[in-house]
Amino acid sequence: MEHLLRGKFRRVVINTSNFRKYGQHNVNSNRVCLLWTGRILERSIPRSIFYSKNQRREYGMFVVRALRGVLKIRYLLLGGAVAGGSALNQKYQEWRDGLPDLKWLNDVLPDNNRWQEWRGSLVDMKDNIKNNIEIDPRLKALTEAKYKDFKNWFDQRLEDAIQAAEQSESNTSNIQGYHQNLLLIIDRLYSEVKKEFKDKTTVYAKPFTQDDKSKKSEQERLNNLQDEMMLTQIKYQKELEKLEKENKELRKQNLLLRQGKKPLTRKVKRSLIDMYSEVLDELADFDSGYNTQDQLPRVVVVGDQSSGKTSVLEMIAQARIFPRGAGEMMTRAPVKVTLSEGPYHVAQFRDSNREFDLTKESDLAELRHEVELRMRNSVRGGKTVSNEVISMTVKGPGIQRMVLVDLPGIISTQTTDMASDTRECIKQMTQAYMNNPNAIILCIQDGSVDAERSNVTDLVASCDPSGKRTIFVLTKVDLAEENLANPDRIRKILSGKLFPMKALGYFAVVTGRGRKDDSIQTIKDYEETFFTSSKLFKDGVVRSTQVTTRNLSLAVADCFWKMVKETVEQQADAFKARRFNLETEWKNNFPRLRELDRDELFEKARSEILDEIVNLSQVSPKQWEEVLTTRIWHNMSDKVFENIYLPAAQTGSSETFNTAIDIKLRQWAEQSLPLESVESGWQTLESEFLKFFDKAKSTPDHDDIFDKLKEAVVNEAMIRHTWESKASEMLRIIQLNTLEDRTIGDKRDWDAAVKFLESSIKDKLKQSEGILKELIGPSTKERWLYWQYQTDVQSRRNFVKSEIDKILYSNENHPPDLSYDELTVIKNNVGRNNVEVDNDFIREVWEPVYRRHFLHKALGRAYDCRKAFYLYHQQMESDCGDVVLFHRIQQMVKVTANALRQQITNREARRLDKEIKEVLEEYSQDSNKKETLLIGRRVTLAEELKRVRQIQEKLEEFIQALNKEK
Repeated sequence: MEHLLRGKFRRVVINTSNFRKYGQHNVNSNRVCLLWTGRILERSIPRSIFYSKNQRREYGMFVVRALRGVLKIRYLLLGGAVAGGSALNQKYQEWRDGLPDLKWLNDVLPDNNRWQEWRGSLVDMKDNIKNNIEIDPRLKALTEAKYKDFKNWFDQRLEDAIQAAEQSESNTSNIQGYHQNLLLIIDRLYSEVKKEFKDKTTVYAKPFTQDDKSKKSEQERLNNLQDEMMLTQIKYQKELEKLEKENKELRKQNLLLRQGKKPLTRKVKRSLIDMYSEVLDELADFDSGYNTQDQLPRVVVVGDQSSGKTSVLEMIAQARIFPRGAGEMMTRAPVKVTLSEGPYHVAQFRDSNREFDLTKESDLAELRHEVELRMRNSVRGGKTVSNEVISMTVKGPGIQRMVLVDLPGIISTQTTDMASDTRECIKQMTQAYMNNPNAIILCIQDGSVDAERSNVTDLVASCDPSGKRTIFVLTKVDLAEENLANPDRIRKILSGKLFPMKALGYFAVVTGRGRKDDSIQTIKDYEETFFTSSKLFKDGVVRSTQVTTRNLSLAVADCFWKMVKETVEQQADAFKARRFNLETEWKNNFPRLRELDRDELFEKARSEILDEIVNLSQVSPKQWEEVLTTRIWHNMSDKVFENIYLPAAQTGSSETFNTAIDIKLRQWAEQSLPLESVESGWQTLESEFLKFFDKAKSTPDHDDIFDKLKEAVVNEAMIRHTWESKASEMLRIIQLNTLEDRTIGDKRDWDAAVKFLESSIKDKLKQSEGILKELIGPSTKERWLYWQYQTDVQSRRNFVKSEIDKILYSNENHPPDLSYDELTVIKNNVGRNNVEVDNDFIREVWEPVYRRHFLHKALGRAYDCRKAFYLYHQQMESDCGDVVLFHRIQQMVKVTANALRQQITNREARRLDKEIKEVLEEYSQDSNKKETLLIGRRVTLAEELKRVRQIQEKLEEFIQALNKEK
């Protein structure tokens, strides 16, 4: 046993039954002994046990454990393989989901069955050709060698393409489909090459002859065949390179998508003519005193009305884009048309994103309607024509790049439906465009009318007497040929000998057959047919380069770009100098301010206004109630005194006084009081909001350029702001309940009511004193000390006042009206001083004098009622009904102010915030409002400087692109 275990480390489980036989009862049921080189580490167990009858069982356990260890390795390997396969499958699914979807190739390319049928047909055709046509042996050997080389080269390229695709996108169903489609494409190219090769071989496979001439022709055919094979090889090599490039781009896009990045998009490169058109648009909107907007070249189309100038422009643009009318003026405003070449024939307005497809008649009709609508909208104030430019772009295949401006036709007679200054406006507009020294004048003359009736030629001659920038166009030549008996007249026109004007070139065109439905292509065909069969050609009157709109458009475009290249840098320098001057003026006048245009200033003002709205929410409830209380009493005090208190108090009876007060208060609460309270709340909200603006004006950094805009925004918002309709109904209920309460609970409320009564009477008394002073003029003291004088009327009123004071002194409780006898006494007494007055004059003085007298009495009663709360509380008789009245009014004002404060803080302030934001948003879209409300040299200088910079930058960008194209 020791020999077997020597040098090994083992675990042995000893049967516990043998331990019990030797008296070891405290040993566990499964005791473990550690053996090392036969030495027993557990000293308490006798060595003889290991040589007992259990020796065979130990050997069996050892074998079982060894087998179990071997089987455990198998399970580990199997489990690892399963787990690894699961993890690998998960990684594969994640990578597969990140690949781009290439299922669209299945819709583009045919399926495998059709390709196999096509290839089978090619193989059958190859066999038929091979069996039926015998090829010259020398030619066959040469072609087979070339074919073999080409096949090896193509097979190598095919393998490279497949390997490149498999390295990046293998093991997925989508990419397998991509591989399959790629192989089908390449197989198709390969089959086409083989087919083309065999076709070429078959074409030149003829019986070989020994003739020298035949040998020479055969050699030439072989050379041609070799060249064509080389071209075909280059062609399909480019196709393969293109496919590889697209495959690489797809892999790059896939990588970016997997990384969560957005694929890079290429910036669309603008054409030269589009860049130049943008410069012209900027200049058209730029209001400059130096007329710099007229110094850049453009083609100005001028002519008499109905001379065909619009038709010429349509022929150059290759589309019927303008509205037409029978004898009616259709062109009412300048139309700037930017022509450029493009893959699709489309038109688009400058301020719109919609593209009109000029190949569709429906889009053409909508475009013509839109042009007519814009022309009519541009005419305002009873005018017939407008200077407002309508800008549009036309792109299409074969269109020459240029910028044309179509102007209203020159008229000789004004009709009754035109404005009185129409003819002069058209003439001034035409001259303004033609006086541009760099403008190209396209002078349109109707060939079907007498030359003596032309108005445009004299106008053009006055603007360009040397003719260095004028191109003359004679329209309706087909009608001229029919009407003119002598064709020599046309020859004189086209040679520049008939009209008193000079031009760079003379052209004859036909722009229609008099039918509205004719397409541009139909007119072109008619034009070519006419000039081909015309007598003008046959007799040598007209040269071929002087006819057709195509030759005209080429000549105009060439002249246009020549003028642009010669003058654009000069104009850029002019704007650079203008920019320097404006920047210098800004630094001198506004050195510490930023250059903000109207839009930027408006945004700054918007933020300040919105900040003030936020400040409105910071007003405390106590402050709201104080200002509301003041405003409410200020608005209703006159009504309380004139309609309620004075009429009731002048009755002289306490019972009648209380009854009249109750009736009048209830009527007031049920009718007008709620609406008057709402009006007071609206005024308080407005005044508190304006206080923040007034407070901001006193700050050191206040900018007064925004004051007019802020005031207009707040006024507009307050006009739109209306109080909630249910608010007045709620106020009516609480006001009615408050006014019906006649009880005064404690001395503090009594004292507050007395104080309120006294202050109110004093205010009214002060007003009455002021009114009376205006009636009687300066007092004796003022007349002596300040050298002031009474007028004759004021002197008469002073006499009457003295008599009235005597009456009131004798009877303090005098009723509010004078009796007839009293009027007579006053009249007689005043007459003794040689002053004549009538009854109305006396009553006019009586009212303010009596009011002052009554208010003095009421103020005295208020003083007496300060200590009358005990009598009121004990329900003893006291002449303090007016104190109770003003207590009721005071409590009503308090609850009304509290209710209005809640309405303001909970709803009305937010509604006002919303309305101000709406007004600001409307004003931000209205350029006229900005120009009206944001004024001053600082604003106009910043606007001009910004526009000059934009124009200069666009000009420099255009010059750089122009130089690159050169």
